[in-house]
Amino acid sequence: MSGHTTTDIRNVAIVGGAGTGKTTLVEALLLATGTIMKAGRIEDGNTVCDHDPIAKELMHSVDSSVVHMKHGGAEITLVDTPGSPGFMGKAITVFPAVETVAVTLDSAKGIDPVARRLMAVAENRNLPCMIIVNKIDHAVTDPGELEMLLASIQETFGGICRPINLPTGNGSGVIDCYRGTQGTSDLGAVSDFHTGIVEQIVEVDEETLNAYLSGQEVDEAHLHSCFEKALRERHLIPICFVSAKSGAGLKELLDAFANLCPNPTEGNPRPFEYEENGEAKLWQATADASQPAVSHVFKVTSDPYVGKLAIFRVHQGTVRKESHPKVDDGKKPIRIAHIFRLQGSKHIEVDQLVAGDIGATSKIDDVHFNSVLHDGEIGEHMHLRPLPLPVPMFGLAVEAANRAAEAKMGEALAKLHSEDPTLRIEHVPATGETVLRGLDELHLRTKIRMLKDRYAVDVTSKPPRIAYKETITARADGHHRHKKQSGGAGQFGEVFLRVEPMPVFERGGPDFEFVDDTFGGSIPKQFLPAIEKGIRQVLLEGAIAGYPMTGVRVSVYDGKYHPVDSKEVAFVTAGRRAFIDAILKAKPVLLEPIVKLEINVPADHIGTIAGDLSGKRGRIQGTDMLAGNMSIIRAEAPLSEVMNYANQLKSMTGGVGTFVMEYSHDETAPSTVRDAEVARFKPRPEEE
Repeated sequence: MSGHTTTDIRNVAIVGGAGTGKTTLVEALLLATGTIMKAGRIEDGNTVCDHDPIAKELMHSVDSSVVHMKHGGAEITLVDTPGSPGFMGKAITVFPAVETVAVTLDSAKGIDPVARRLMAVAENRNLPCMIIVNKIDHAVTDPGELEMLLASIQETFGGICRPINLPTGNGSGVIDCYRGTQGTSDLGAVSDFHTGIVEQIVEVDEETLNAYLSGQEVDEAHLHSCFEKALRERHLIPICFVSAKSGAGLKELLDAFANLCPNPTEGNPRPFEYEENGEAKLWQATADASQPAVSHVFKVTSDPYVGKLAIFRVHQGTVRKESHPKVDDGKKPIRIAHIFRLQGSKHIEVDQLVAGDIGATSKIDDVHFNSVLHDGEIGEHMHLRPLPLPVPMFGLAVEAANRAAEAKMGEALAKLHSEDPTLRIEHVPATGETVLRGLDELHLRTKIRMLKDRYAVDVTSKPPRIAYKETITARADGHHRHKKQSGGAGQFGEVFLRVEPMPVFERGGPDFEFVDDTFGGSIPKQFLPAIEKGIRQVLLEGAIAGYPMTGVRVSVYDGKYHPVDSKEVAFVTAGRRAFIDAILKAKPVLLEPIVKLEINVPADHIGTIAGDLSGKRGRIQGTDMLAGNMSIIRAEAPLSEVMNYANQLKSMTGGVGTFVMEYSHDETAPSTVRDAEVARFKPRPEEE
C-alpha cells in the first residue's frame, strides 16, 4: 500500500473528441511525474493507455483506461477515455467514478460535437468540469484565433468558463492568471484575466463578495475556498492551456489537479437511489474509510490472463482483500480474493482500497456493469441513477462463419454486451437473424473484430439495418376462431379484440397495454395470459414489415371456449391472429428513427452541407460560428438517410468535417419507405 488517504485522492476523467490529444496528454503527465521513464507514441503503439491491440491498429482509444501518478502530495487518478462518437458511451460510463471531468479541446479545431455532448452529460450529473486546451504550441499561429476560441468556449458553455493560466511566448509556455497579476500573455494583460476569474469565484460567497466590492484584499485562503465552492456548484469551469507535445503547461495542469480539483470528501454526491414503499429515494455515500463499504462497478472487461475484471470506485468505507461484500440485492456474499490498482494494462495487487480509490477485482461472475458492492444491509435495493447513455441505432446482422464459431458465438456476444452498455444484441424471430446494435458502423465493426481476436469467433455480417418500429393510427376490431381437429381432443379458441393507439406515447413510457374487457365468463380467466402471449409474439415480430410494434392498447372484449378442446395453445394462436387482423384494419404505419446531428465543418462548407441534408429529408435547427473559421450545424434527419454520413462528410469537406449523432425521436416514415419495407417482409408461415 502507498499509504495515501481519501483526502489525498484526485479522480479526473480525461474526455473529449477524437484527435484532441487525450492519450498523448496522459502519457506526457505520466512522464512529467516520473511515473514512466519514457513517453510512448500513438504511432508506435506503445502508450500506457492504448494497450488494446485494436486501439493500436486504429491509432485511437476504444475503451477507457485507468492510470495513477503522484504530484504535490496528491494521489492523482486519471481515466483516459475514447473520443470517437461510436465509443462515447465508454466515456460516459466513467463519470460516476470521478469528481472532476476534464474536457480536452484541440486549440486549432475548437469545440467539437463530442465535447459539447460530454459537457452536457457532466452538467446532468452535477460534476465539476474543467477545460483543457491542448496543442497550443503548434496548432495556432495567430493569437487572434485563440481569442476566438476563448470567446467560443464562453459563448457555448457560458461566462463561467475562465482561464486560470494563459499561453505565452506564442504557445511556448503558460503564465498563471489565477494567483498572478503581472505580465502579458498571448491573449492580453494577465491582470485583466485575474480580475475576471476573481470576480467570478467570489460571487459564491456573499461575505467575500461584499469585502471584494468594498475594495478589501481577499486573502489566498478565502480565494481558494471560494474557488472550490464555485467549482462544485458549477459556477466556474476553469480553463487550462497546455501542449502535451512540447510540455508547456504540464506542471501547471498537474498543480491544478492536485491543488484545485476536489478530493472525494469534497466532491458532489453521486445519485444513488433506493426504493421505499414504491418511492425512489436518494442515498448519499460518505467518503469515510471507517464506514461500511459501498462500491460501484463502472466497467467490466475480459482480460486474457486474469479473466473477467470488474473495475470499481469505492464510494464509502474500505474494500479489503478477502472481504465478503454482497452484490446488488443478492443475499449471499461473494469473496474478493484479489484487489488490484490499474496502470494501463498492468494489474498491481494491493491489500485494500480506501474511499475514493479506483481499483479492480477478478473472476467474480456475479458482478456486472453498474453493480453495487456493499457490506451488510447497507446498499440493498440500491442502484445508481441510470446514466444518459446514447441509444444504439445502427445494426448489423451477424451469422457464424462456421460450426466452430456457431458453438461459441452466443457466449462471446454475451461477454461483449456485458462490457459495453451501448451494445445491444437482438434476436429477430421473424427473420431468424442475430442483430448487433451500436452507436455507429465503426463501433460495430470493432466489436466484430473483438469477436475474432479475443474469442476466435468468425462471423459474417450484412449491411446495417434500421431500427424501424410499427404502430397503428386508428381504432379497429379483430377476430379469429382457431379450431383444429385431428382425432381425439382438438383445439378450440375464439377471440374478439379491439386495438387503438396509446393516447400518450413518449420515449421511456409504456408502449403496450393489455386490457381484459370480457364479461360473463365468455373466456375463462386462465386463458387470458395465453391470448396476451400470442399478442406479444406479434409485438415482437411485427405485423406489416417485421419490426417491433409499439404504442398499442389491446382490449379483449369477447370470445368463446370449449370445455374440452380449449387449451392455452389454442388461445395463443387465436389471440395472435385476431391481433394481426385488427392491426391490418387500424391504418398501420412504420416509424423511422430521427437522429440529432451536430456537424463541425469549415464555415465555407455550410451551404454545401445544408443542401445535402435537405436532399436527405433533413432539417437544419441552427448554426454557430466557432474559432478558426469553423462552424457547428445542428440538424435532424432520418437515420436511414445518414447511415453512411461519415464517408459522405469526409468527401464533401476534404476530410476536415466531423459529426456526432444521437437518437432523437420516431416519426412516421414516408409511404415509399413503408412500401419498400412491407414488400421486403416475409412473415413466417402460420401453423394450423
